[in-house]
This record gives sequence, C-alpha cells and structure tokens, in this order.
Amino acid sequence: MQLNEFTPPATPVARAARALAEQYHSESILNHVLRSWLWAEAFAIVEDRGDIDHELLYVSTMLHDIGIVPEFDNVHLSYEEAGGHVAVALATGAGWDAGRSHRALEVIVRHNWPSVDPAMDVEGYLLEIGTGLDISGARPDALPAPFIEEVVAEYPRLQLAQEFGDGVVDQAERKPHTAAHRLVAGGVVGKLANHPLERSV
Repeated sequence: MQLNEFTPPATPVARAARALAEQYHSESILNHVLRSWLWAEAFAIVEDRGDIDHELLYVSTMLHDIGIVPEFDNVHLSYEEAGGHVAVALATGAGWDAGRSHRALEVIVRHNWPSVDPAMDVEGYLLEIGTGLDISGARPDALPAPFIEEVVAEYPRLQLAQEFGDGVVDQAERKPHTAAHRLVAGGVVGKLANHPLERSV
C-alpha cells in the first residue's frame, strides 16, 4: 500500500470540495482532512469493503470539519451538522439529486458518532474510523506502518493538536448540546496531545 495508489475522484464536485477545504482551513486542518480521506480509503482496502461511493466519501471527508471555521460556524447546530449542510449545498449545485446530497450530510454527521455500523452506512463508517485514527489515535496498528509514515511525511500534523483542540473546546462551550461536548468530556484534547502519530511531526 503506497500513497500514489490513492487518487481523488476526477469530478467537478470533488475538485470543488477540495478547493473549499483549501480556502477555509489552515494547513494543519487541511492536512488532517486529507489524511482522514487516505485512512478511510485504506481501511476500505484492508477490511475488503466494497460497494463504496468513493465520490461521496471524498466530498464528505473534504468538508467534514468545515463547520468549525468561523465562516460556516452555526449559532445552534453542531459543527458536523453545519458542515454537512455545506456539503449538501455544494453537491446540489453540482447536480446531485436530493437523496445523494442528503447522504453527504448523513456521512458527515455520523463521523462524530461513537461508532457507525458499516452495514447501515459504509461511507459514514469509513469516515468515522478514519477520523478516529487521525484525531484520537484509534486503531493505529490497523494500517501498514510504512503507509502511515509515508502519509504523515507528505501531510504532517503540524499544529493539529492545538488548533483542533481549541476549536472543539470552543464548540463544546458554546453548544453543550452537541457532539463536541461529548468529545471534550471524553478527553479528546489529551488524546490529541498524546497521539501516537505526533512523534512523526
């Protein structure tokens, strides 16, 4: 498994989602987004999962944290819900039908669930475990070590621990009814600081 084996979907909506992520995220968060997509696709391979909508997974991964940035922050909705609606707007504008556009919202919201049943939502499952590896350090030995090292070298973690930690704490304080509060209560700040991949920064 090597980095050059993973190619983003060559579609207008995929390119637009990547452009939005690049425009609104810091380099640290953008690298997190890109690593999360690579982890998700790699988990699909090692777990031999088929019937994946790779374009949906890519668009959802590119935008899964866009709701945490000031321009898309929502006064009431959780950051993943706000980001999901950004994805719906983008996908709808690109010509996706209502059902498929709504799937982007579902995938992004479910990435912050404690767990997702792959039989119910394989893209949501893959995004949840991909971000789980990158944020909380879950299942660090599930993917080949040389591949992990190659990805982190190409997309270093930089100030992810500080930036994402500050962002999710702010969300939890302002919106205690959302998943951000559960993440903070579950020790996500400490998990970020002590992440096994921080050694590769």
